[in-house]
Amino acid sequence: MTRLSLLDELADGLAALERQHLRRRRRVVDSAQGARLQRDGRELINFCGNDYLGLAAHPQLIAAASAGLQTYGVGSGASHLVCGHQAPHEQLEHDFAALLGLPAALGFSTGYAANLGVITALLGRGDAVFADKLNHASLNDGCLLSRASFHRFAHNDLAQLEQLLATSSARRKLIAVDAVYSMDGDLAPLPALLALAEQYDAWLYLDDAHGFGVLGDGRGSLAHWQLASPRIIYMATLGKAVGTAGALVAGEQVLIDWLSNKARTAIYTTAAPAALAAATRTALQIIANEPWRQQRLFQHIQRFRAALAGSRYALLDSPTPIQPIILPTSEQALELAQALEQRGLWVVAIRPPTVPTPRLRITLSAAHGDDDLDQLLHALLELQ
Repeated sequence: MTRLSLLDELADGLAALERQHLRRRRRVVDSAQGARLQRDGRELINFCGNDYLGLAAHPQLIAAASAGLQTYGVGSGASHLVCGHQAPHEQLEHDFAALLGLPAALGFSTGYAANLGVITALLGRGDAVFADKLNHASLNDGCLLSRASFHRFAHNDLAQLEQLLATSSARRKLIAVDAVYSMDGDLAPLPALLALAEQYDAWLYLDDAHGFGVLGDGRGSLAHWQLASPRIIYMATLGKAVGTAGALVAGEQVLIDWLSNKARTAIYTTAAPAALAAATRTALQIIANEPWRQQRLFQHIQRFRAALAGSRYALLDSPTPIQPIILPTSEQALELAQALEQRGLWVVAIRPPTVPTPRLRITLSAAHGDDDLDQLLHALLELQ
């Protein structure tokens, strides 16, 4: 039998994904991010983005970025440890740590880079990491790359986690979780997780990508749960509720100093533009000073869930802007997404392997008007 060429194998693999309704394609957006987007000459109401507070195209952020460009130029020119660490980078780290009430913070180019950098800087052979099975892929990759013993526990299963911790003889332990799960929208039980970290002498690493800006009056999951501990390592991405890009990690000063010296994804990369840090500083000020954004967002969440409570749709128990509708097959998820798009609503079907069960991942924003939500709810109820 003739062996396929490498390109033929890839083509066959793509064809298999197509047959299984699992092939993914990018869609080009012709406008700024917001509650309404332009695509293919049409305006669509956007219910699939992560711009939870409507800050991605906020005029004050645009003005701050523009002023930063005028002062600092476009490129940073070097890594942070060479000559790329400019004043807005330093100021942003201080602002973020102060907002959280933590001693220090360190910037990363993405949340993915932060998760890889932190976990691999703290763990190695002879150590152990304990991770929720629904963790984001970047956390899993950080765990694998660390070369530590990698243990996964069932979603939010504290009994299984405790059993794994109790039987571990690792010299250093780290519990890694999403504070808000990006595809289910539910919360990790952080007080109980911190108690286990205290009991079994472990770090607790929190990826709060979908909690920061939303929970705890905008200060994220630590404020929501009113938690404080030197064992906590806190990470927030900036491309969601904050409306910019990048990530910040906060914790004890000695931890941040260690990461500055050992986190490869922070050390061996060119610093992000200073103008981006300037825009992010402005976003943090808006989050702190405009609580109506979180209040409006939670009004939308309550209304959405109440309207669909008696419908045929299977909603997960999510108190956050992430409101998944579980569907039996990937084909049905795609069909429902397409039916909504025909009605001017952009909702994305999320399918395996990203999630174990197909779903529509509906996301709500403070930028949505009541009329936007009316259109979504009317269409869903009509299509059920």
